[in-house]
Amino acid sequence: MKHYLAIDIGASSGRHIVGWKENGTLHTKEVYRFPNGVTERDGHLCWDIEALVAHVKVGIDRAQAAYEIESLSVDTWGVDYVLLKGDETVLPVFAYRDGRTEAAIAQVHERMAFSELYRRTGIQFQSFNTVYQLYADKVAGRLDGVTDFLMIPEYLMYRLCGTKSHEYTNATTGGMVSAKTGEYDPEIIEALGLPKHLFCPLQQPGTVIGEYRGIKVVLCATHDTGSAVEGIPMETHPAQNEGSLNAPYISSGTWSLLGVKTAHPITDEASRSANWSNEGGVGYTRYQKNIMGMWLVNRLRDELCPDKPWSEITEEAETSTFSHTVDANAQAFLAPKSMVEAFNEALGEKPQTVGDYFRCAYRSLAFSYRDAILELENNTKVCYDTLYIVGGGAKNAFLNRLTEQATGKQVIALPIEATALGNLKIQIAGGDDLGTPQEV
Repeated sequence: MKHYLAIDIGASSGRHIVGWKENGTLHTKEVYRFPNGVTERDGHLCWDIEALVAHVKVGIDRAQAAYEIESLSVDTWGVDYVLLKGDETVLPVFAYRDGRTEAAIAQVHERMAFSELYRRTGIQFQSFNTVYQLYADKVAGRLDGVTDFLMIPEYLMYRLCGTKSHEYTNATTGGMVSAKTGEYDPEIIEALGLPKHLFCPLQQPGTVIGEYRGIKVVLCATHDTGSAVEGIPMETHPAQNEGSLNAPYISSGTWSLLGVKTAHPITDEASRSANWSNEGGVGYTRYQKNIMGMWLVNRLRDELCPDKPWSEITEEAETSTFSHTVDANAQAFLAPKSMVEAFNEALGEKPQTVGDYFRCAYRSLAFSYRDAILELENNTKVCYDTLYIVGGGAKNAFLNRLTEQATGKQVIALPIEATALGNLKIQIAGGDDLGTPQEV
């Protein structure tokens, strides 16, 4: 029996999950989990890239100790990357929440207006998009002598097998890939004066790029949301849209990625003004929006009750009668020094209890989901009945109920490791129908 290894790394933790196909069903087993997070260095937020490499290798060792592994792949969050000078890693590796792009944004838009960037790429504006990060590096002189830039998962796999790969779905997150050609847009590169040699042809999920200790190294959809969408078993719960198996999804983690599969990018003015993205999928476009997620409640917990179980927190939120909400997507909540103070400043009435803060946060998230779905239906001209929620947030029954009430959609919450499942599915030849995943 063949076993495959998905290495799925988020902004707060990573996990190694072994999968195998048995009687038409994909079975999974977590073999290693490790913490992740940004560190501060000289006033900037960075990733400890060497710690990530070390954890990736330890997890592979754990997997190999228990199973004979056929192949592995790595997925992570998008937009962030590592610069290389030959085989030398350029440090630090900046994290997307760092504020270094503030000045670069206006400079980029002077060279190419955002309306033109969007027309070409269909990627929503976010201050941390790769295009702004790379331009900030250029202005700072960090691109001098650089031979390569690899997105985080490509870098981790490079450290395993020595191949410098460039995977399509993750590249699209950065705001430089043409929505028409699926390759880096040379006119954007030229307008910004970025080194042309950094922008290599893109490879599709499923490409074998090398080997590590006898294990094939394969490109999955290395942007974690790309793999998560592949891992949603929509065929198990058909949407009620004329028999379509397509329905909106929320990949609920630190961020909430809300979207739907489309056959082609939608780059019209309505999509641009509402800040929707057209990211690469496995044979389709992921028309989606990056909105606030569990970052809100995770940070509140860190400050208010770090040792309190989530079950108690949600129970207190349910019994609270606090009625005020905030704009969950406001800039003030992106990277505040204190999330509690950010809430206090945004609210007309200060919460009195821990439950009040969390009720406010959960209701604010549910309303942000409602608003995004209304935009989605307006832009796609399709009314949907069903909403899938996967990822860590799918385990929160209270938030799921609030979301169902706010959106009027049937919420199908699947508390599964959808990203790892999609990662595994791409590794398994053919990506055929694997049925409902089973954890063992």
